[in-house]
Amino acid sequence: MGKLFGTDGIRGVANETLTCRLAYRVGQAAAISLERADGKRPKVVIGKDTRISSDMLEAALLAGLTASGCDAVRLGVIPTPAVAYLTVHEQADAGIVISASHNPFEHNGIKMFSAQGFKLSDELEAEIEALILQKGELPARTHGEIGRIYDGVQLMDVYLDHLASTVDGLQPIKVVFDCANGAASATAKKLFSRFPLQAEYLSVSPDGVNINENCGSTHLERLSRAVREGGFQLGLAFDGDADENGCEIDGDQIMAVCAEYLTAQGKLQSEGFVATVMSNLGLHKFCEAQHLKLLCAAVGDRNVLEKMLERDYRIGGEQSGHTIFTDVETTGDGEVTALQFLQVLARSGEKASSLVSCCAVYPQVLVNVEVPHSGGVKEAIMASPALAEAVKREEEALAGAGRVLVRPSGTEALIRVMVEAKTTQIAQAVADRLADFIKSQKK
Repeated sequence: MGKLFGTDGIRGVANETLTCRLAYRVGQAAAISLERADGKRPKVVIGKDTRISSDMLEAALLAGLTASGCDAVRLGVIPTPAVAYLTVHEQADAGIVISASHNPFEHNGIKMFSAQGFKLSDELEAEIEALILQKGELPARTHGEIGRIYDGVQLMDVYLDHLASTVDGLQPIKVVFDCANGAASATAKKLFSRFPLQAEYLSVSPDGVNINENCGSTHLERLSRAVREGGFQLGLAFDGDADENGCEIDGDQIMAVCAEYLTAQGKLQSEGFVATVMSNLGLHKFCEAQHLKLLCAAVGDRNVLEKMLERDYRIGGEQSGHTIFTDVETTGDGEVTALQFLQVLARSGEKASSLVSCCAVYPQVLVNVEVPHSGGVKEAIMASPALAEAVKREEEALAGAGRVLVRPSGTEALIRVMVEAKTTQIAQAVADRLADFIKSQKK
């Protein structure tokens, strides 16, 4: 892990750890690293979410990019996946998104996509980071080599046309969308009004500070109430940058439903899909029953996508609802996922709850155990034969009706214990015993 780039770009509290000075430097470093062998100015498309700090950071990034000789196309407020798509469509050398996804408004972030619409490789991230962190000023262009800024707000329609093309039309369904006062506020109504849906939209009045505030995929209470009281067949919630959706139908169930549908259509590539090690045991049982292959990647959409590309799988995702359909996208897109699920739901003639019943959800308990960051304590515990034996005992006691996963946090001084079982009580008891065992090993 680098000093600046985390698992999803650079994150921080605006004007504390993520400053305009840093954003300017990121823009410069990106421009320098993207210099073209043919001598032409590189081109970057740049989008943002609705946070109050996004305008400020956009201005700093644009200044850095153009100062170091890069042209920039400003997309305005737009979902993260749109930037990935338009990077490829516009034949840009990279795409940049200013967003902190589902985090509170005071946070913000900068993440980048390659010319192919994928998240940057570790190598290119390392190159950009080295430039940002090197001492002294980075070189700036002068005269006619300074970059230009172009207005690309109209490109949103190109993105929406693409999204609409990913389904063969939708049948009337009564559905409510929660746009989290985020980027989906700018696109959801324009997209879904193209279809014969009876739709209502919540949280579509962003003011810079209300993004994700008691709304969206991290706060489903208002959406759940709206579904019940309004007699809707389905409620769908987006996060701040609309790259994932969340509902009480989780990402595992969405993948199961879509995989089952594509299998029936003879369109499921490689006869399986990619999930993560955190996916529910119910998904494993579903795949066994359907004779589907299930590959489990490490947590993180980048890891899921890498395994999908490696094995040529067309569906992958995380339990959180971050789902990827590589036939139509290069990164997770909550609106694509919504369209795919709505298409299957409409054609099934079933209720959403009945449709997802094909994939049971086993009760899951997660316990975080604090361990020292320094001294190799976390690493020593994870490598301990005693811990491996303790996990094995608990798994044998579950007798195939549960699952245990113990893994270290990649960013925090924690070891995470996840247990699934037939009941929450059983899962909690197993998780507590393993957590107590790990605590005893710290001494």
